[in-house]
Amino acid sequence: MQNYGGAEWCVDAQYRALFVFFCRCVGIGAGMDVIIAEGLTRIFRTPIKQEGLGGAVRAFFRRRYREYAAVEDITVRIAEGEFVGLLGANGAGKTTLVKLLTGLLYPTAGHAWVLGFVPWERSDAFRRQIALVMGQRSQLWWDLPAADSLLLHRAMYRIPEQEFRRWRDFLAELLGIADKLHIQVRRLSLGERMKCEILAALIHKPRVLFLDEPTLGLDVVAQQTVRDFLRLYNRETGTTIVLTSHHMADVEQLCRRVLILERGRLLFDGGLAELVRRFSSEKWLRLEFSQPVPGELLERFGELSHWDGTRAVLKVPREEVTQRAAALLQHFPIADIAIEEPPIEEIVRALFRRREDAPPAVLVGGAGVSGEAASL
Repeated sequence: MQNYGGAEWCVDAQYRALFVFFCRCVGIGAGMDVIIAEGLTRIFRTPIKQEGLGGAVRAFFRRRYREYAAVEDITVRIAEGEFVGLLGANGAGKTTLVKLLTGLLYPTAGHAWVLGFVPWERSDAFRRQIALVMGQRSQLWWDLPAADSLLLHRAMYRIPEQEFRRWRDFLAELLGIADKLHIQVRRLSLGERMKCEILAALIHKPRVLFLDEPTLGLDVVAQQTVRDFLRLYNRETGTTIVLTSHHMADVEQLCRRVLILERGRLLFDGGLAELVRRFSSEKWLRLEFSQPVPGELLERFGELSHWDGTRAVLKVPREEVTQRAAALLQHFPIADIAIEEPPIEEIVRALFRRREDAPPAVLVGGAGVSGEAASL
């Protein structure tokens, strides 16, 4: 039993060596931009329903539509080997952007290239080099064992049988589902099904992997198993991975770079540390007291986020954290004190809350451009 990235994988030294060998075979040029989007826009039209019989008759001859910009003027580059998180509230345009980059949707305006291909042309060469896993949609046959669906994938991607079997068995062992491949998919747990979905997506060794909510509905153990696998796979293969998720733990543990969408516009493009520095004006003081302390006294030193008598969390201005901590140590029986950055999830939630009524601004590399957009 070996430990990779904090998780125990049932992989012996032989599997490890085989994995490294396979990884070297699918590598591509370091530093190469494999995803390029320029001014990418997708506008949807929805019919406006008119009331009454007269409205229904008028709509029959002359239907009126309302337009929504699900994605508007997205310009971004993603290099080979990057693990990028795509964040945003519901309706921000995350899934629409993924569908544009995988060729499932045509853009209204703009251009995009993935591995040098125009995605919506859906060429065979392009489809052989990408994969998409969607947490709410399955690529496996519900009433058949996953092994049978994998055979279909082997035929579609024309994978030599010996190579297919070795790679399938290795991934199944790494994901801990070697004994689940011959069970009907509908009889598997949600976590086991998602692991099978990931295996099916990787069976042809794609150079770019898109993951849309891969941990949706999974328990905490299954979520961590999927995260550990994806971290190891990205590190060893150099596969470019784009992840959308509402679980901030996915992004914090896996992604070195995040893109934040708001009402279809790109609000932020950068690292997690830069996100904290730019959008968080406070730090958290986590306090533990040797005896109970009244909460109303603590509120004089900052915003009281949590208090149970002997433990408290105070939110204080970032530039005053040292002075506030010193004052607390002077006035209260503190047994332990820790200065922490606020959780990424808290920062993102506060960011969306602050900007609900404000026009979106593009904040990439310090630039700000105002604009209006409606989301689908």
